[in-house]
Amino acid sequence: MNTNRILAVDDEWNMRNLIRIYLTKNGFHITEAKNGHEAIDLLETHSFDLMILDVMMPDMNGWEICAKVRETSQIPILMVTARTETKDKVYGLMTGADDYVVKPFDAEELMARVFALLRRSNALEIANLQQIPQMIAHQELVMDPERRQVTVNDHPIELTIKEFDVLVLLAEHPQRVFSREAILERIWGADYSGGERTVDTHVKNVRLKLRDGGLSYSPIQTVWGIGYKFQKPADAK
Repeated sequence: MNTNRILAVDDEWNMRNLIRIYLTKNGFHITEAKNGHEAIDLLETHSFDLMILDVMMPDMNGWEICAKVRETSQIPILMVTARTETKDKVYGLMTGADDYVVKPFDAEELMARVFALLRRSNALEIANLQQIPQMIAHQELVMDPERRQVTVNDHPIELTIKEFDVLVLLAEHPQRVFSREAILERIWGADYSGGERTVDTHVKNVRLKLRDGGLSYSPIQTVWGIGYKFQKPADAK
């Protein structure tokens, strides 16, 4: 069953009705807006998967609406217009539209563009979700990179921003040895002018806070002459 919700924005009832007929035949849920202000109000109070937006409207034209929507939303926008000049299409894309269809259009063209935009949007959402760091758990020690939280036995451990970053960097690569220089470059940046002892201080603070928080093992091991590595509980001394 198709669960996609589409917002159709056009000041002409005949055009909104035509779009509604085409889309409902393909199982889409359609909401209509007859002007820009109505469309923006709906976007603020409802969730939509795509917006079909007419360009020429009396109160706010489609370009103005598109620019306004793009201030707060990345919803896919398919602009519909009778204007065929290339400069008008380019301007629409520059204001934030994702695609263009020129009136008169047939059902096949409209649906092809709608499905293409939804596929692209869904693929982007999946890619973004895949990029979200997953929680890292080693017995009683749990790190949540998305929320930037560390807990020991479900009790939060207060780490500074850099302390958290150092711990997660090492934990994401168990048993991989990071030199102090590599840690500095990754966490503080290549332009950081402080010494490598900064890393030692932060590692020391992390160890103390985790130990004081009740952690039963030491997760960060010193590799003498090189730097540090994260070790799993079974390997910790």
